[in-house]
This record gives sequence, C-alpha cells and structure tokens, in this order.
Amino acid sequence: MSQFYELQLILLTGFCIFSLFIERYASKQKRSLAPKELRDPARLENGHTHSNSASISSHGGLATLTRKYLVVYAIVMGADWLQGPYVYSLYRDQYGFPERTVAALFVTGFISAGLTAPLVGVWADQHGRKRLCLIFCVTYILTCVCIQIHAFPVLLLGRVLGGISTSILYSAFESWLISSSTSLALPPSDLSTIMGRATLLNGFVATTAGVASNQLVLVTRSFASPFVASAVLLLLAYVVIRGTWIENYGGGGGSVSADTDPLQLKRLGQAWRIVRDDPLLLVLGLTQTCFEGSMYLFVFLWVPSLQEASKTFPTTSLPLGYIFSSFMISMMLGSLLYTTICTYSLPSTPSAPQDSSLTLHAKLSSLVCAVSSLALAISIRSASEHVRFWAFCAFEMCVGMYYPVQGMLRGSLISNEHRATLSSLFRVPLNIFVVASLLTGVESARNAVIAASALMLAFSSIMTGIMIVNRVDQAHAPGDGAIKPA
Repeated sequence: MSQFYELQLILLTGFCIFSLFIERYASKQKRSLAPKELRDPARLENGHTHSNSASISSHGGLATLTRKYLVVYAIVMGADWLQGPYVYSLYRDQYGFPERTVAALFVTGFISAGLTAPLVGVWADQHGRKRLCLIFCVTYILTCVCIQIHAFPVLLLGRVLGGISTSILYSAFESWLISSSTSLALPPSDLSTIMGRATLLNGFVATTAGVASNQLVLVTRSFASPFVASAVLLLLAYVVIRGTWIENYGGGGGSVSADTDPLQLKRLGQAWRIVRDDPLLLVLGLTQTCFEGSMYLFVFLWVPSLQEASKTFPTTSLPLGYIFSSFMISMMLGSLLYTTICTYSLPSTPSAPQDSSLTLHAKLSSLVCAVSSLALAISIRSASEHVRFWAFCAFEMCVGMYYPVQGMLRGSLISNEHRATLSSLFRVPLNIFVVASLLTGVESARNAVIAASALMLAFSSIMTGIMIVNRVDQAHAPGDGAIKPA
C-alpha cells in the first residue's frame, strides 16, 4: 500500500511541474499580447508615464515586498505544516489517548482560537501587525514545547496556545501584506500575484514538510520529533520578521495614549455593526466559516477516514507523510489553476474597473465551495481507500484556490481600518462550527460531520452566487449604483 501512495505522489509532482510550465507560458503570452504602451516599464497605474527611475522605484517596492513576505510566509507555514501529519497520531497512537480525549484536545484549541480571534484582530490593528506576528512565533514555540510533555494538563495548555497562534497566523500576516501593498499603491493585480505565489510556495513548503516529518518520525521513532523542528523554524521566523518587516496599523493604531479599553469592546462593536449592515461581508464571513471549518475538520478526520477504508491497516501503518505531501501537491495545483484563470480572465488595462476582479473572484469562490462539497460527498459515499484518497486530493486542490480567492475578496471588500479585526471576527462562528462538530461523538458520527460540511459548503456556494456575483452584475446595469470596494 505504501508503494501506491509513493506512485501517486510522483505522478502528482510530475503533473504539477508540467502545470507550472503551462502557467508560466500563459503568463508570458498574456504579456506579449498586451498593447505596447501597457508593456512600457515606465507606465504607471493611471496610464501615464513618468521617468524610468520612478518606474524602477515602483517595481523595486513590489519586488522587496514580495521577497519580505514570501520568505517569512514560507518559514512560518513550514513550521505549521511540519506538525500537520502527526498531531492526531501523536495523541492517539503514541500517547494512547482514546479518540474522545483526542477530540477534547482539538476542541480546546478551537475554543481558544474562537475566544481570542476577535481580540487578536483588534490588537493587530491597534498595536501593530508586525508585533502580533512576533507574538505568534513565541506562542507557537511554547505550543511545540508543551506537546513534548505527556501530561494532559500541559497538553491542554499547548492547545490553548496553539489556538491563539492559529488566530494570529490567519489574520495578522495577511493584514500586514495587504496594508503594506496599499501603502506602496500597488494595483490589485500585483496583490493577486503575491497571494498566488504565496499559495504556490505554501504547497512546495508543505510537500517538503510532509516528507521531512515522515523521515523524522522514521529516524527518531517518535511522532513528537517534527514539533522540535517546527520550533526551530519559528525561532528563525522571529529573527527574520524582527529584522526585515516594517510595522503597520489599522485605523487609529499606533497611538501612544493610554489604552482605556484593553478588551477593545468599542472597536469590536463597531466592526460587528459594519458586518451586520453589509450583506456582502456577511456572505464573506459565511464562506470563511463553512470552508475553513470544513478544512479544520478535515485535518482531524482524514487519517481515521483512510484508516477505516484501508484493508492493510492496522497490520501495516499508512505512510501519512507521503499522503500529506500528495495533498499539498494537490493544493499547489489549485494555486496554479487560480493563477492561470486570473491571467486569462483579468484585463491587462490598469485602469479597468475593480468590479471585474471582484466578479471573477466571487465566481471562483462559489465554484471552489461547490467542488469542495462534491469531493467531501464522494468521500463518504465510497468505501474505497483509493477513491477517498483522490476525493481528498480534490478537496485540497480547492484549498489551493480558496486562499488567494478569499484573500482578494477580503482585500476588495474590507477597509484597511478594520481588516484584521473583521478577518478575526469571522473566525468566531468558524470555531463554533468546528467545536460543535467535534463534540458530536467523532468516531460514531464521522460521516455525519463530513456530510454536514458538504451541505454547508453547497449552501455557501449558492449564497455567494446570489449575493456577491449578482450584486456586482447589477452594479453594471444602467441606473444602478456601482459597488465601491475598499
């Protein structure tokens, strides 16, 4: 059975390399077909031309921001992915906890993330995104330390710190990037490129991390060894962030005045009113809850689901590192598909309305949710290990498209003033959804949880199509007011 997964990994890798060449070719073709004035390196976003030095300065700003962000992103995601394949196995197989206890540990992490998510976003906007990213490195290192100790209270503490770290990872880093690109006056196409590259790089890093974690476990015969390597990478990320990133804030952030509202309840109330009064943001939050909630449940469920369908388990253990790497290659394919679609679909004209980008990404969001729903439905309808594996690969491909799509929608619809706050606020219902699912009994209700995730994704797909796509289309109709993205 191990040979099957090794072969699938090799085939997926070859197809990914082929797809990468196709994407690069499509990008070059698009640039070569653009009008000459659009290929002029001295052209600015408004269609006018300035001196070559100004153009070089603008291009240098993009290159510098891309390098600074992607280096840090690769390190922190590598640290996160090193832990991915063996969290469940460490608790269940090495420490010998029953599945309900393992579920309780996972639930603790999600409760921690849900309770701290709004505050994390507020603190990032108010006190600095770079500062919160540095705190992330510290809390995640402590998580890796706690998980080495086979004592339930210490493991619970580690899950609490892990929940806090997850809230920071999926809000502060993206907010720092979007705010930095705004300060450089970069067009949406450049931000889309950075996010697409980040997701592609994330796939490379995750694939490498999966193989590395597999080898670490084979050499050390301990499921805890990948967490030690993760802590080393997090220490490196702390040094790089501290030395290369520049601080940025949300609205009113960076004030040196005394903070009379440490829990930032007033700011949270203001953010909630913004979401409540805007149907587009409600749909955006619904998509984040449904998709990321399903993704986190998938992290918990994919191992036992494949074990259940395997005819050789438990006599022969599954090569989890190779399977994980196959999932990450699939995620890279999703990222390449996203980049190719944007290359062919978005206009080359810098003065093109931003609504065209918003429409495209709303349609992609709806499509991603629909395909994800179908993949999860197939995984529970089939008892074949191979079919489940490929259904999970399809789901991971959707993950590769989801992150740049959702990031661009957040960048278009959420203002910089409350970006991290609103992104974190969306994580509250997400964590409630995950906790409620994990408390259903897990093993006995595994298929029911996956089915519920599939239904939620289908509902999100329909709502995105109705609310965001239709509203943008109506904005182009005569007499209607145009949408004004952030």
